[in-house]
Amino acid sequence: MDPQPTGEGVPARSRANMTEEEKRALKEAKKAAKEAAKREKAERKAAAARAAAEASSKAQALVSGIEYLSINDEPSSAFGSYRVIQSKCPTAGSGRTFVSVSKLEGVTVGEQVWVRARVHKIVVTSQVAFVTLRRSLDTVQAVLEGKDLFKWARKNVTAESIVDVYAKVSTPEGGRVEKCSVSTVELAASKIYIVSRADEKLPMTLDDAARPLGDTAGSDGEAGGEANEQDGAITRPRVTRDTRLDARVVDLRVPAHGSLMRVQSGVCQLFREFLYAQGFTEIHSPKLIAGASEGGADVFELSYFGRKACLAQSPQLYKQMAICGDFGRVFEIGPVFRAEKSHTHRHMCEFTGLDLEMEIFEHYNEILDVLDGMFVSIFDGLEKRYAKELAVVRSKWNVRKFKYWTGKPNLRLKWPEAIEMLRGAGVEIGDFEDINTEKEKLLGKLVFEKYDTDFFMLTHFPSNIRPFYTMVDATDGRYSNSYDIMMRGEEIVSGAQRIHDVELLQVRATAMLGEDGIASIKDYVEAFKYGAAPHGGAGIGLERVVMLFLGIENIRECSLFPRDPQRLTP
Repeated sequence: MDPQPTGEGVPARSRANMTEEEKRALKEAKKAAKEAAKREKAERKAAAARAAAEASSKAQALVSGIEYLSINDEPSSAFGSYRVIQSKCPTAGSGRTFVSVSKLEGVTVGEQVWVRARVHKIVVTSQVAFVTLRRSLDTVQAVLEGKDLFKWARKNVTAESIVDVYAKVSTPEGGRVEKCSVSTVELAASKIYIVSRADEKLPMTLDDAARPLGDTAGSDGEAGGEANEQDGAITRPRVTRDTRLDARVVDLRVPAHGSLMRVQSGVCQLFREFLYAQGFTEIHSPKLIAGASEGGADVFELSYFGRKACLAQSPQLYKQMAICGDFGRVFEIGPVFRAEKSHTHRHMCEFTGLDLEMEIFEHYNEILDVLDGMFVSIFDGLEKRYAKELAVVRSKWNVRKFKYWTGKPNLRLKWPEAIEMLRGAGVEIGDFEDINTEKEKLLGKLVFEKYDTDFFMLTHFPSNIRPFYTMVDATDGRYSNSYDIMMRGEEIVSGAQRIHDVELLQVRATAMLGEDGIASIKDYVEAFKYGAAPHGGAGIGLERVVMLFLGIENIRECSLFPRDPQRLTP
């Protein structure tokens, strides 16, 4: 007997042998199943809408039931807490104009101002409350006078709460408030309102989080819990990196830590500005791809509608394909994923890549010239535009200022020269042996001692240690037209002239990836069959640039929310 018709799973032969009545029954069954699925979807959607409406109603009832002040109506009290701000009135509906903390020293003494800021610290005496207000990198002292005002503040205002303060700008006693960055004025506050109250129990204080780890917590500060640092008769708590990263939102409020993120933003801005001026076009390549882009096994695999896919290790193949599409010069800023179980100070599983690719006419030195000018522009730009942030960071990490050449091309060191320098320092190393992290750092030290620079380009890497798409050297195939750029003895750039000849590309890809590997990049190889301009480029690690420019001891400090083999949250 033929199997009972059940829809798509019915064998083709059984369907062919069906009677007209069975076919009609099958059609009706399919129709009924489709309608049932449609009804189920509609019911789920309606249930979600009902739940959302109920939650919204509860939220509104909660807000309406709180006897708090409203920002849009002048409160009769000199202190209190706002209702939840729900954008009830348009901008400036209250008629207030807020002055940034950083601008207060430009305000005329005696003028009344509104300031919104976080409460960094509050100290209450018997007659007055001193509140240190913080906005980004800037702090100012506010003085709360009047018995009712400071009594309420002592009971209700917590550290890290966001407050609105109405105050008269005045000259502090003694002329300066040394503990604040805005030191020549203070605020004589007559009103204070809580915008958002912070929990009394913080995961850590900002002062403790800001304190350097030192050697006793381990070279990278990875030990859990807290350590204590003896400072005369005072024992000061110190928060480990893991504890800080678990509470990263609070940790980012530390001026030095927030400054690192602003410097990171500056690197991206300067990178874009320079390359736009050089005729580059910004692209955005896929991060879901069919095969490894770097020829290695360290990829994050995932299911893609029943097929295997992986997260891109770099935009390498796509930026080359863009060159094949006649874009000439392209760059990208985007995430890069590496499934490496590396627990070092400079490796992460996800980082931000600054990538560029460009057509060349005669020699890959054309790329090195662009990279040289670009990095000098970035370094100079950071020192000029982010002097305040750099000073804050350097106040915590007391590291020698980064040195590089200006007014002339930076050092370009060929691989054989580097090997000889290492051998001269007593290192046993083969001509075509890769350089590990320890040898990289030693080479950086040797270069600094000889050439007085932290920044140099290492060229002509052995071809056997570079990716399949790297062009081999014209005079000696054991070497390649490739380069790394080093900062403080660590790699921050990897690049090369790429192979643009399809036959040479197929030979090298097959040799290094195997038949299965080359099948996964078929579209990439195909792109070179239709004529490809000579080209090359580089991949840069954003977090490493920040880390090494400033001399930070661990790359996790330079990532907003770092991802490594152990950390997937927050």
